[in-house]
Amino acid sequence: MSQDSHDGSLNINSLKEPVLRRLCECLDRANNKGWRKLGETVSSDRRFRVSLDDMEMCSLKVLEVEGSPSRSLLRLMGDRGCTLGHLVEFLKMMGHSEAIQCLKSGIQIIVQPQSVAVIAGQTICISCYAAGPSTVQYQWFKGKEEVPNSSSPDLMLSKVQLQDAGFYICRVNWGESCEFSQWAQLDVLVMPQHTYELMSISSEGRLRVVIQPKPQNLLVGDALYLECGAVGRPLPHYQWYRDGIPLKNATKRKFTISELAFEHQGKYRCEISCNSERTWSKEVDVVVGPRTSFQFSGATECSEDDFIAFGQSTATDKVALLIGNLSYQNHPQLKAPMVDVYDLTNLLRQLNFKVVSLLDLTESEMRNAVEEFLSLLHKGVYGLLYYAGHGYENFGNSFMVPVDAPNPYRSRNCLCVQSILKLMQEKETGLNVFLLDMCRKRNFHDEDMPNVMLQVTANIVFGYATCQDAEAFELSSSGLTNGVFIKFLKERLLEDEKITVLLDRVAEDMGQFDPTKGKQALEIRSSLSERRSLTDPILPLPGDYSDVTQAHSLLWAKAHELPESMTLDFECGVQIKMGFAAEFSNVLVIYTSIVRKPEEMSSCQAHLINLSDLDPKLMNRETPEETGTYLLSGSLPQHCLFTRLGSLQKLKERLVFTVCLQAEYTALEEQVQWTREVDIGKPLIAKLDLHRPTRRNSCQQTCHMPHSPCTSPIPSPGAERLLLHQIPCFHPQPSSPYLNVYEPLHGAVGGYGNALHGEYAYHYEDPPYSPYMPLPSVPIETTDDIEDMQDKFMNSLYLYNQP
Repeated sequence: MSQDSHDGSLNINSLKEPVLRRLCECLDRANNKGWRKLGETVSSDRRFRVSLDDMEMCSLKVLEVEGSPSRSLLRLMGDRGCTLGHLVEFLKMMGHSEAIQCLKSGIQIIVQPQSVAVIAGQTICISCYAAGPSTVQYQWFKGKEEVPNSSSPDLMLSKVQLQDAGFYICRVNWGESCEFSQWAQLDVLVMPQHTYELMSISSEGRLRVVIQPKPQNLLVGDALYLECGAVGRPLPHYQWYRDGIPLKNATKRKFTISELAFEHQGKYRCEISCNSERTWSKEVDVVVGPRTSFQFSGATECSEDDFIAFGQSTATDKVALLIGNLSYQNHPQLKAPMVDVYDLTNLLRQLNFKVVSLLDLTESEMRNAVEEFLSLLHKGVYGLLYYAGHGYENFGNSFMVPVDAPNPYRSRNCLCVQSILKLMQEKETGLNVFLLDMCRKRNFHDEDMPNVMLQVTANIVFGYATCQDAEAFELSSSGLTNGVFIKFLKERLLEDEKITVLLDRVAEDMGQFDPTKGKQALEIRSSLSERRSLTDPILPLPGDYSDVTQAHSLLWAKAHELPESMTLDFECGVQIKMGFAAEFSNVLVIYTSIVRKPEEMSSCQAHLINLSDLDPKLMNRETPEETGTYLLSGSLPQHCLFTRLGSLQKLKERLVFTVCLQAEYTALEEQVQWTREVDIGKPLIAKLDLHRPTRRNSCQQTCHMPHSPCTSPIPSPGAERLLLHQIPCFHPQPSSPYLNVYEPLHGAVGGYGNALHGEYAYHYEDPPYSPYMPLPSVPIETTDDIEDMQDKFMNSLYLYNQP
């Protein structure tokens, strides 16, 4: 007898509950094709004739709680010998295709097969369990090929080999209908023989790294091949990092670069996750050196030193300080600096810069951060300092405004850019890049005229986001967005070009951007006499390093180093996993998840309490966005509680907090509580102690003091002789609601009345932006559909007439 006829001969009282429930719901709600029509159709068959009394009895079921006339009718039919085949025929006579589909789709896969990674030689079981109206049958496939002798819900593969790796799927059959399971991937890791003997079959499902990447010394143009492997169920996920920065499209076990360049040099490691477990591979060094010889027409070979002489510039080190001020105490709040600093940090790390990125610094914290940055500079170093926030320019000198600046502010409350640059030059650095993403309007409350003598041949590059006496703009968006300058800079920053050529191209890109065309223009000042690029390789000179310089460099690198993840075991049997992520060098995200609890415990939660008084501090939230962590939300694990700690630069002591575990038992009415104290030391930027009092003769001091570099009585002709590329700049008014460029906020800063001076022109709609508003988890590129919106932009943008 065939399977189809066998299934059709089953009594309808054998229908599984899920199928019966769907069928009754379908018949109960129908009018002209409902249970009454079915009763009339069945009454014409003498074997299962349904009388009027039977129909009346079924109709009374609607008076009962959760009563179903259809269920009563089907039970009556089954008692009289009605089979599934008969029922399908009756439903076809009614033309009730939906009810027939309820029977045909009665297969419900309860246990889906899981992907798994195993070591070659192990035995593995992949399972799929389904429920149907009656007995179901199974058939496994690898790709499109049937797996022989695989008619069981459990697919057993003994001593798997590399050829067994691939994708598997199970087909579940019942009668004419079938359902396919999800695909399950089997990844087979081949181990060296001696390693395999030491690492025989482990406890299935636990995440364990069994293949580690190996360090490599390669040359420019070579291919890089890194491999990492872990066993676990479900299949582990991989994310490769270089110098602590996640690499795009690097989410497989094997990571390759077909042709290496100098910027690919760095420290590589892989993050591996499986369910709530997370671990790391070893960190390995990938060194990329230049080709040691070159052939010319005379068959002459050049050494590595000659190679550098032929035009390849090198740096002895690369360091960067990025500051974004947005949460001002006495001035309008800003928005884009957060995203700008985040994006620039990731790009510079790909160029092997040691980057410290900071948000919302006070005057003393800014001065101390710059002082730490200056301590890293010595002969041949590439130093880059980026600032986004409020600012102004008086008498040729630019000033960065801290978040605690009074209203109105003056030069003594701010940091003088030229004073910092002068001290960068005195270090004999190989390249000094200062990128200022701020307003350059005049501050009429400040009449001080600090004169700073800048050397002409000091490899200086200034990149002003806007021209003199003008504002810088951002793109208005309902989500996260860049300022106009960084929007175009980040598209070119990784190009292997001379830094001035790169910035010239950014200026051209900005000049073609219709919303700000003729209203914001990049200005470049340079005294660069050599071909210096941000992609230049690092060739350190150990003899030039002092012990103090090495100590500062190590401390700077550790200022973005995260605490190690940890596991907390409580005496009640609960195990908690705690991990850490850095959104910025002074913003730490702590996430906790419960990975194990006893069966007798009905529920439990773990909260962080007694944290240091850091601000902002948003604790124990169910999503990163609720804490204000938008930029990292896509890379953080799910099903955790998240706590965001900002302003870590204010941390004076070690960060110690308490994990409070609260649990409920089925046998107890009251909640039970346990606590554990956790000490993670001084995380991230807290290691630098930027909270310390500022020395009033600090190198960046801008008030008038004897012999201060900011108050030299001699004018600064050197600065005036810097190469200047200046583009006219105008002032726009409000734009379209899709992508807005806003006019200055009149009188918003320092009581300037009808004109805005000293205001960084990131402008927003009311209410003012808060960095903790719910926003999308990833930055929004607002110009993808720019061509479709050009007419709206140009119709709504118009020039602002300066009084």
